[in-house]
Amino acid sequence: MSKQEGLGGNGRPAGALGTDQTRCNDRKGGTLRRIALVVAAVACLAAAFAFANTVGGTAAATPAATPQSTGSAGDVVFFSNQLAQVSEISQVRNTLLKGFDGNVDYITPPVGQPQVFFNRVQAEAQAGRGTISLLGALHGDYLVIQQYLRDLSPVAKQLSKAGIPKDLLALGKLGTKRQLYIPWIQATYIMVANRRALQYLPKGANVNALTYGQFHQWAKNIATKTGQKRVAFPAGTNGLIPRYFQGYLLPSFSGGVVTTFKSKGALAGWLYMKSLWRYMHPQSLSYNFMQDPLLSGEVWVAWDHVARLVNALRTRPDEFVAFPAPRGPKGRGYMPVLAGLAIPKTAPNVAGANQLIRWMLGVGTQAKTLGSVGFFPVVGSRLSKQLGAGLLKMNAAVGKAQRSKDALKSLLPVGLGTEGGNFSKIYTDTFVRIVVRGEDPQRVMNEQAALLQAIMDKTAAPCWAPDPPSRGPCKVK
Repeated sequence: MSKQEGLGGNGRPAGALGTDQTRCNDRKGGTLRRIALVVAAVACLAAAFAFANTVGGTAAATPAATPQSTGSAGDVVFFSNQLAQVSEISQVRNTLLKGFDGNVDYITPPVGQPQVFFNRVQAEAQAGRGTISLLGALHGDYLVIQQYLRDLSPVAKQLSKAGIPKDLLALGKLGTKRQLYIPWIQATYIMVANRRALQYLPKGANVNALTYGQFHQWAKNIATKTGQKRVAFPAGTNGLIPRYFQGYLLPSFSGGVVTTFKSKGALAGWLYMKSLWRYMHPQSLSYNFMQDPLLSGEVWVAWDHVARLVNALRTRPDEFVAFPAPRGPKGRGYMPVLAGLAIPKTAPNVAGANQLIRWMLGVGTQAKTLGSVGFFPVVGSRLSKQLGAGLLKMNAAVGKAQRSKDALKSLLPVGLGTEGGNFSKIYTDTFVRIVVRGEDPQRVMNEQAALLQAIMDKTAAPCWAPDPPSRGPCKVK
């Protein structure tokens, strides 16, 4: 779950002009029913978590420090496709791993090359020996490589008092009787607004329960009454706007993601986006992290991954409000994200990796994870007020989205493997062609639907929520 995606991206997909860096994959239709458990489990974000440890501030990106000594855990290579942005890498090395009794080499795949994660794990497995001792990835990523993972049931038993929700631990078994990964961090996406924008809300609108119609009017009001377009989306090369289409806009208008791709509801969603885009900040196509334009004041209202909004809320909590995305005709779409830690069978230092898992799931480290990189803990303690008003606001917004009576959960793409980037590209290309370039919507949807179906057939990926389960490859209707 990076500021991607994801657990954007990495957990993060690329933006309107790029490729997806995030994947959530599953190969068995039966597993989808288990994945649905994440919805209830992720609800613990809003209800819970009180950490006694004070969270440190954000550190500047710097190279990993040279270790003073190896420590009792020895050398541990930690390969993760989450927390893979430059700033996150710095925080992992300098904040989350600080104090660990071992020498950790924290590495991530190259930006824009998500397949490197899968390829390296597979290559080491086929070679029968490896250098990686610990993995960090999304739930669905492990479904693709589960045959290469060790059973972590003894580690899960050691963490029995940590308070990790049983539903999340069940997901870590990937449909087996073995604990193949340990839940680590979780996240989602929310909206943030500068308080100066609230005066332009439509009459009677509740910022915590907006409809898409009210959101459209709000953006129009800001543009017409101030003379400046101050609403924006992260549609840059490394922005997460594909997740907005997959988890928010299209589910809210059509009730699905794949099966409804060329439906009347999806068409209504794209036409809505085209109309809304007239009031978007002209730099939206260059934005990757929305916290920066929010802090500069050039943008007043934005949607993004919680980890890409955390600095704005943490540094100026009194200036911003956090709230759920709007609801459409089919509900209030939102996308929960879960990442975990796993040990490959070829790990050269299993004991050290086990020790590092326990460290990363410790109360203090979990608290610092939220404070430093904006991902929510999975351990069962309440959030401390020491985290600050901004982070507590973010937590509250997540809870409102998840507990909403009209909430429509949309999982990260499932079962796509290395095709995850191409999958997200279809949605961003559809956006660019219809909304940005003004091409005929139905023609674009039909052409892109054919490409989408080719990916589903190639990967044999079954449907995932909110689309209904399928026995074979998910089909565009």
